[in-house]
Amino acid sequence: MQFDVVVIGGGLAGLSCALRLSEQGRRCAVVSNGQSALYFASGSLDLLAQLPDGTPVAAPLDALPALAQQAPQHPYSLIGASQVAALANEAQQLLQRCGLAMQGDSRMNHLRVTPLGTRRATWLSPQAVPTTPLDAPLPWRSIALLGIEGFLDFQPQLAASSLQRQQGVDVRVGYLHLPALDRLRNNPSEFRAVNIARVLDMPEQHAALAEEIRRLADEAEAVFLPVCLGLEDDRALQALQQRLGKPVMLLPTLPPSVLGMRLHQALRQRLVQLGGVLMPGDRALRAEFDGGRVTALYTRNHGDIPLRAPQLVLAGGSFFSNGLSSDINGIREPVFGLDVYDRAERADWCQRDLFAPQPYLQFGVRTDAQLRAVRQGQALDNLYAIGAVTGGYDPLQQGCGAGVSLLGALHVARHIVEQGGDA
Repeated sequence: MQFDVVVIGGGLAGLSCALRLSEQGRRCAVVSNGQSALYFASGSLDLLAQLPDGTPVAAPLDALPALAQQAPQHPYSLIGASQVAALANEAQQLLQRCGLAMQGDSRMNHLRVTPLGTRRATWLSPQAVPTTPLDAPLPWRSIALLGIEGFLDFQPQLAASSLQRQQGVDVRVGYLHLPALDRLRNNPSEFRAVNIARVLDMPEQHAALAEEIRRLADEAEAVFLPVCLGLEDDRALQALQQRLGKPVMLLPTLPPSVLGMRLHQALRQRLVQLGGVLMPGDRALRAEFDGGRVTALYTRNHGDIPLRAPQLVLAGGSFFSNGLSSDINGIREPVFGLDVYDRAERADWCQRDLFAPQPYLQFGVRTDAQLRAVRQGQALDNLYAIGAVTGGYDPLQQGCGAGVSLLGALHVARHIVEQGGDA
């Protein structure tokens, strides 16, 4: 099977890269094994929130020179500061073309309210999520923070306690009781955010939902709800705000994530509209090489029929997605046998303190400045590595996971297009 580009991985990095290449007229296939990590994400996207030495970052683009000094192997350092700035703008435009309205700017982080009522610095957030500038308090002095009766994946008391203590906000806690959810409530395994959203997104449910919120919210200036509506868009939320006449904001819940799923589906739909080929439930197994080039890729579903393309992109994720594997002998990339950043001693892979930066989070595939994957010390001519499968950075401690995925994807797509499809 012949394509212009084969992308391994159907998460944020893989879909973004295939999408941008499809916009440029390339015929792309995406081999995707299992559920995207976006289903477990908050829906907000980080660019850079902290330097490796622990210094908080307010302006991500201004912090790139310091990042290059502290972490020369970081993907941003490899790409270069000027390119990162351009790619960040390009990423926002790509999301807009997918119908995703996000708030935020690469020049300055903002704070989003978390499910625990704390505030976390980030780059882009869905419009429905409550946010503030870095140096500003919440704009409301009284909030109704409402859970859903029987829904265990969101605990409003935890968020209310933090908001009252840290923000000095008067928070009223309550629980929505909606008869339309009784069937789901009777089956705890089905009483999840996604299934609740499928019910509450129905127009015929909006009046009852608004009336229940009005009863519990009383005179509160704003309402915070768990993200249990808006599976495809914000129409249900907008209808609710019109009925109530006050802001209604959404806080993420435990996975599965409605906002993460919306992001994933928007990217997939746009890719399919552009002619991209999705191969869900398939898994890359091994490859054939000719010198410094990959000549064939074999997958589980296609057996002995290889996928062939002048260019390939590895975006298979980290340990969570089986893009990397570990055993008694160390860390490895299982499909191509690529070189990885790791540590020889297993005792050095992690810290005893659960909340300390964990070394293993920086493990991953080595690349050159073009993000070409390195194998046996040499960059392969036609294989790129992007996103969580790459090493040299800590996506959690540095707050840069989504940015590395998005910007790396667009950087590689640009390079492939400039090369005319052949390296």
